Amino acid sequence: MPKQKQIKVWDPLIRLFHWTLVTAFAVTWLTEDEFLDLHVYAGYTIMLLLAIRLLWGFIGTRHARFADFVRPPREAITYLKQLLAVRAKRYLGHNPAGGLMIIALLISLLLSCISGLAIYGVEGFGPLAEPFSNYGIWDDHLLEEVHEFFANLTLALVVVHLFGVVLGSLMHRENLVRAMFNGRKPANHKG
Repeated sequence: MPKQKQIKVWDPLIRLFHWTLVTAFAVTWLTEDEFLDLHVYAGYTIMLLLAIRLLWGFIGTRHARFADFVRPPREAITYLKQLLAVRAKRYLGHNPAGGLMIIALLISLLLSCISGLAIYGVEGFGPLAEPFSNYGIWDDHLLEEVHEFFANLTLALVVVHLFGVVLGSLMHRENLVRAMFNGRKPANHKG
């Protein structure tokens, strides 16, 4: 059987962003209470990655741009219904549900980072130390609950994302994980 033509889809910045974010989030998750300095540095890394990804979403390569994959929720719902009926259209970039998941993950991560910065500020550290530690109006317990909520929401979204990757890989007979490493996907639909 001849080898199928591959097309570049994910640029090096997107792939580096993805795997660095995976690593940084895992570090923050695993170090939440025990290794605060490492937790904070991993959180700062996530914030830097989010800023880069936001910029790249407007000026990056075709499939990295938000305009390529951000669709109305009704398109994501239609795609999911088609996926369950085993007749979902294959997308070279992100499908509508995948695009919605990216936005949900970015927002959840951002809110987790902001709440983490606020907690750190209440404790007198970081860039928010001045406004958050001097006025005594911030409830650090509430901020910790908010931070934990968004960290857990992010983890839940990651699990759903992984399920979607496996389902999409099986349905379209392509290895989406490999594509996120090498940046390439088959040119033609095989499934």
